[in-house]
Parts: sequence; C-alpha cells; structure tokens
Amino acid sequence: MKENQLLYLSKADVSSVGLTMREIIDALSSAFQAKAEGRVEMPPKPAIHPGGGDNFIHAMPAYIGGMESAGLKWVGGFPENTKRNLPYITGVIILNDTQTGLPISVMDCVWITAMRTGAATAIAARYLARPESSTVGILGCGVQGRTNLEALNVLFPLKKVMAYDLKEQAAKKYAKEIKGRFNLEVIPVKTPREAVTGCDMVVTAGLLLKTPHATIKAGWLDEGAFASMVDFDSYWDPAALKEADKFCTDDIPQLRHYQQLGYFKDIPEVYAELGELVTQKKPGRENPSERTLTANLGLALDDMAVAPLIYQRAKEKGIGTWLPL
Repeated sequence: MKENQLLYLSKADVSSVGLTMREIIDALSSAFQAKAEGRVEMPPKPAIHPGGGDNFIHAMPAYIGGMESAGLKWVGGFPENTKRNLPYITGVIILNDTQTGLPISVMDCVWITAMRTGAATAIAARYLARPESSTVGILGCGVQGRTNLEALNVLFPLKKVMAYDLKEQAAKKYAKEIKGRFNLEVIPVKTPREAVTGCDMVVTAGLLLKTPHATIKAGWLDEGAFASMVDFDSYWDPAALKEADKFCTDDIPQLRHYQQLGYFKDIPEVYAELGELVTQKKPGRENPSERTLTANLGLALDDMAVAPLIYQRAKEKGIGTWLPL
C-alpha cells in the first residue's frame, strides 16, 4: 500500500485481475471454516429501502481473523433497473488495513458478488448434493444463473442443464452461451417444473421478494436432489420446502434478521449452517434419497474472503488507480 493512498478498482479492473472460480471457492471454504471456529465478526446487515417495494441497499461489514481481512460492502438491489438497462445489483467494497484501520482499496462489487454467490452454492453442494450429480436445473437465466452454474461445474461432473426464465429469449441466449463456454448440453425449457423435476441439483436465481410467488410446488423436487435458493424462498411454496430432509443456511442470525424484516415467513427448521458442514461438525448428505436445500443469504464474509485476493492480484499486475486519502 502506498502511504495515505487507496487503490480504486472499477468493475473492469476487478474482472481483469484473473481470479478463477476455483480460487474463490477455496477462499470461501477457508472463510466458512473460520466462521465455524469463531474467528469471524459479522453483524447482521442493516438495510434501507429507497423507493419502497423490493428495493434495498445493504451495509455488510465483516472481519475474518486469520485471513487479515476487514471491510464493508455497500450494495443495492433495484428490480426496476433492468428496465433502465442497469444492473439489478450494484455497489462497492471498502477494504481496510487490519493493523491501522485505514481504507486501502475501494472496488466495484458486482463481479465479486456474482462469483462469490455461485461459489457458496457450490460449497453447500459439495456437502449436500450427490457427488455424481450431473443434471442442473437453473430457474432465472441472469447473472446468478451463470455464476452458480460455473461454480457447480468446477466441483461436479455436469453434463446437462435445464434452463428456465420468465423471458423465453433469455433462456435461449443463456443456453447458447453456456454450451459454448462449458461444452454442456443446455436445454431451454418452457415451464419451471421442467427445470426442477428430473434434476440432480436446482438453483433458483430470480429476484428477492418479500411475498414469494411460490412457483415450485410439493412433489416437484426429486428424492435425492439438492437445491440452492439464491433468491431466498421467492420461488418456493412452503409445502415444497417442508419436503426437505435437511434445510441449511449460511448464517442463522442473518436468517433470523431477515425473518424480522418479513422474509422467510414459512420455512423448515434449520439443520445446519454452512460452516458446520465445512468443518464436519454436522454431517451433510447421509444417504442418496435425502432432499437437501440451502438458503445462502449472501454474507459479508464471502466478500471479505475475495476482496483481499483481488487487491493483491491487482497490485501485482499494476491494475487500478491510486487515489489520495
């Protein structure tokens, strides 16, 4: 770090440093281990809701002991942005020096948020999905539909993807792109059930809604399947959720906080946190027929696991702009 300066990294800077999904998965695994061992300080994220509706801006601070990482993500999600040709998710991460508290970097959070969320799904699947899982259903063919698939493809022998989106053209575009990137069979489907029933793993990646549309009904998710609820319970009918043999999350205090805000009104009892699975304090999948679900909420520790790697790689490669404090 240059004295009394911070490194500014734009979205293009962040994505150009060359950090891979496997590196991000490894970093998050270490962070969840630290969390389970009591080495993470991470209060539930406070929120404001400019304009009302399902708009939100969250403040997400975290400190990870042992990884010497501390900072905050200031991130917004505005559903109407897509109509303005703007990203649904926007924001910045502030990375601080853990010895002095000085900010050492400000970086765009969009790429990091997309990648670390996918990585968290893959880590949960490592413990909750059948290891031979090869067919994935994606509901919501946007940013998260892409990065969650990318992360699962790192850890599992994927062969087929069933892609559903409210906009049929979005599913077709997704299918063409994913087939080209990963050499997988990708089938755009016309109904959401086709992206659930018959799939080994399912990812719901729509908008976060306080009032779920509850599209996925009881009986859709096969025995032995795993599902990651990236959009909270927005896609899920409570009866479908209650078919889960194990219902997990990445952070119970954060889940309770969201319940106080009006989300997750009718969900099963939580079996384990992700950190407990990573450290084997609780077993993950115990037999091939279990239905397993995780509601990963998107934690500040995810961002703080990745941001120092981006910062270091950017310094090594001379990427970014130094600004005076």
